[in-house]
Amino acid sequence: MSGIAAFTLIQKITIWAVPVLLAITVHEVAHGFVAHRFGDRTAALQGRLTLNPVRHVDPIGTLLIPLILVLLHANFLFGWAKPVPVDPRNFRNPRRDMAVVALAGPLSNLLMAFFWALMIHLAAQLFGSGNAFGRPLLLMGVAGIFINAVLMALNLLPLPPLDGGRVLTGLLPARAAWRFARIEPYGIWILLALLVTGLLNALLWPLMHLAVAFTLPVSGMSAPTYWSILALLIR
Repeated sequence: MSGIAAFTLIQKITIWAVPVLLAITVHEVAHGFVAHRFGDRTAALQGRLTLNPVRHVDPIGTLLIPLILVLLHANFLFGWAKPVPVDPRNFRNPRRDMAVVALAGPLSNLLMAFFWALMIHLAAQLFGSGNAFGRPLLLMGVAGIFINAVLMALNLLPLPPLDGGRVLTGLLPARAAWRFARIEPYGIWILLALLVTGLLNALLWPLMHLAVAFTLPVSGMSAPTYWSILALLIR
């Protein structure tokens, strides 16, 4: 689309802020909502079943890490919020229900990617008619699809304490699940090792690309246009 040019750092932060905050907030609320449906009111009692991002912001994962990645011109962007508290002892079937609760987070990100695709479709109409809200909404839509695709792919990695690890724990036989869950204290270090070696991007990219390709037709934007705009937002 014409009229899309390079961005200043302040513009990039402004464009990414709402999609990032919304992505991680909805992700955590999805966990709490499904847990509540299964009988665990822990998140509700702590006031975490709200879309108010202030209740979910983690200073490092929500603010510092995404900002550093933007400053470093990284070709990916991710972050996290304060985990919504879940007590599996309140579930009728703790292992099965915990797996479903874990899966709710990545699925919410997929739904959010569709939401941002719809916003791109709306923004394109506004952009074409000269409406001032069209351009920023379109750019947020591009960022929104990407950050939700990243969070979905990242959290589906079968590594505790990520959601994918909790899903796998619920699917494995009890003894194997117990052994697998024991690596959770080392999960963050494994994740960092994958990040430093570049393997994390290689693992995430196929699923991220699939999620973008799956949602993009809803936006009405061509894939080359989408990726060219995204390149401007992350470089």
